[in-house]
Amino acid sequence: MDPFHAAPIGGKEPCTGREPLHSDSRGTRPERPVRDLPERLTLNPEPIMALFGRSKLSAGLDIGSGFVKLVVVDHSKSEPEIVQIATSPLVPDAIVEGEIMDPALVAATVRSVVESCGLKKKEVVAAVGGHDVIIKRIPMDRMSQADAREVIRWEAEQHVPFDMENVQLDFQILDPDGGGAQMQVLLVAAKRELIENRLSLLADAGLTPRVIDVDAFALHNAFEHSHPDAISGLVALVNLGHESTNVNLLEDGKPLLVRDIPFGTRRLREALQRERGMTADDAEAILLGKADGTDLRRIVADRVDELAVGIERAAAFIVAQSGGEGIGRVFLSGGGARIPGMAEALADRLGVRTEVANPLKRVAVRPEVLESIAVEEVAPMLMLPVGLALRTN
Repeated sequence: MDPFHAAPIGGKEPCTGREPLHSDSRGTRPERPVRDLPERLTLNPEPIMALFGRSKLSAGLDIGSGFVKLVVVDHSKSEPEIVQIATSPLVPDAIVEGEIMDPALVAATVRSVVESCGLKKKEVVAAVGGHDVIIKRIPMDRMSQADAREVIRWEAEQHVPFDMENVQLDFQILDPDGGGAQMQVLLVAAKRELIENRLSLLADAGLTPRVIDVDAFALHNAFEHSHPDAISGLVALVNLGHESTNVNLLEDGKPLLVRDIPFGTRRLREALQRERGMTADDAEAILLGKADGTDLRRIVADRVDELAVGIERAAAFIVAQSGGEGIGRVFLSGGGARIPGMAEALADRLGVRTEVANPLKRVAVRPEVLESIAVEEVAPMLMLPVGLALRTN
C-alpha cells in the first residue's frame, strides 16, 4: 500500500521499495500447536523500566494487512530515541479482514523485517485488534483493584458478546481516586484464538512477545506522547489502514469508545481501478501522490462519507450517554492519512478540524535513520509501532 523504507543503522544500506516475499502456499493454514497465553492483556505502560534488560531497547511490531512495520526505541537516555525503522510490504491478500491467509509468508516477511534492522534480542511488543477485541467503558461498584479482578469475569458476561470460556480479559479503573459509590472501568476482552494465532505467528518468525497490547491503546500511547496539548475535550483518533479504520474516541485523554469501520485505502484503490481502468499498481501510485491524480480528490470526497458516518455514529453514542459536546478535533493516522485530499475531505464532511497526526513529533530520531527515510512521508503510518515501542514494561 505504501512505499516503506527499511532504515537499518550501523553501516547497513537501507532497503527501499522492497518487493514482498512470495509463497506457493496461498490459502492454506497449517495446524499449529496452542501456546501458553500471557496472563492477561495489558492496557497501559507501567512505570519506567528497561524492557529488554540492560540494553533498554523496545521493539514495536505492527503486522498490518498491507505492511509489516518495526520501530525500535532506545530508553537508556532521559528521553526515548528511535534507533531503527524497518518495513516491508505483504503480498496482496496475505491478510484479509484480519485473518492470516498465508502464515508462512507473513512469518517470513516479519522475520525479514527484524533481520533487516539487526535486532539481536528477538523480543518485541506486539498487539491485537479488530472485531475480535471488545473495548468498552462500564460502571462497577467501587472497590479495590484486587477485588475488581475477582469479579471482572462476571461483570464482563453482561457486556461481552463472546463465549467467556474462550476470552482473555483485562481492565483498568479510570477513576481510582473517585469518591462515588460507582467507578468507571475500561474493559478489554479478546478472543483467545486471536491471541493464540498472534503468538504462533511470532513464534514462527522466531520472536518472543514481551507484551501483547491492544492496537487502540498503542495508538493512544503514541498520540498522548506526541500531541500532549491536544487531549482536552472529545477527540477522535482515526487510524485509516489498508482494509479498515480504527476510531478511538478520547475524552480529556481517557479512552471512551473504540470502533472498527470496514473502510480502508483498498476501497479507494479499487474505485480508481473501476472508474479509470487502471492497474492496481497505477492506482496505488496515484493514492501515494506519485502520479497524476486529477480525479483523486473527487473520488476521495465522494467516498469519505462512509468513514464520516462511522465516526459520527460513534460520537453520537458517547454524547447520548454523557450529554456532553461532540467531537472537537480529529487526528488522522495510518496509510490513508497521506492520501492527497483525505484530511481536507474528512474535515469538510464532519465540519470538524482534522489534521494528520505525527507520532515522531516529540520523539528523537537517530540521525542515521533520518538520513535513510523520508520521515514526513512515513510518519503517519508509524503511529501503531511507535506506540508499542514507547512502552517501557
